[in-house]
Amino acid sequence: MLALYGHPFSSYTWKALIALYASEVEFEFRMVDADHPENCEVVQSASPLGKFPVLADGDNLIFEASSIIEYLNSHYQGSEVLIPLDPNAAIAMRMLDRVFDNYVMNCMQPVVEEYIRNPAAPDQARIAEVRDRLRRSYAWLEGWLEYYPASGQITLIECAAAPSLFYADWVEPIGDAFPRLAAWRALLLSLPPVARCVEDARPYRAYFPPGAPDRD
Repeated sequence: MLALYGHPFSSYTWKALIALYASEVEFEFRMVDADHPENCEVVQSASPLGKFPVLADGDNLIFEASSIIEYLNSHYQGSEVLIPLDPNAAIAMRMLDRVFDNYVMNCMQPVVEEYIRNPAAPDQARIAEVRDRLRRSYAWLEGWLEYYPASGQITLIECAAAPSLFYADWVEPIGDAFPRLAAWRALLLSLPPVARCVEDARPYRAYFPPGAPDRD
């Protein structure tokens, strides 16, 4: 049986979990925290910096959420086609995957790090800079969504977008300025595989350093 090592509050764990749930692949979730040192050891051994999620398929360990989704699509394709066979469509999808990881999720991460570094007095100039970059990403995505068929299908794009937009909106609310993006975020959170991740992560919201809003 497949095993996924991660944490329910981790955005990149969500990314892999959404793909697993959508594909209806049988797997075991293995929590990575202080209470499960044996799982931490596996994660530490899998990649250069010991980050999760990690997918175990027998002795084969796959790290990085995008690589995990590629692996599932190649070896355990279920009811959802996560990445299309057409090479041009696949390239476009992988490009958007990088947009959500690099220009949304990784873009907002410095705010979290700033609150961890100095909870009482985070650098407001740095936070304002991050929020400005997020608004630029939101504006680009708002335009892109005019042409993207936002449906209930789950692909690599949705796997990347759902956790990225979920947490980014906590740092810089999407709001009325980006109506297509706000509506798509709501649609993503209503999809069963995503909603399951939202609920499983709910007990950990107090650990979000800037503070989790009373919504979603």
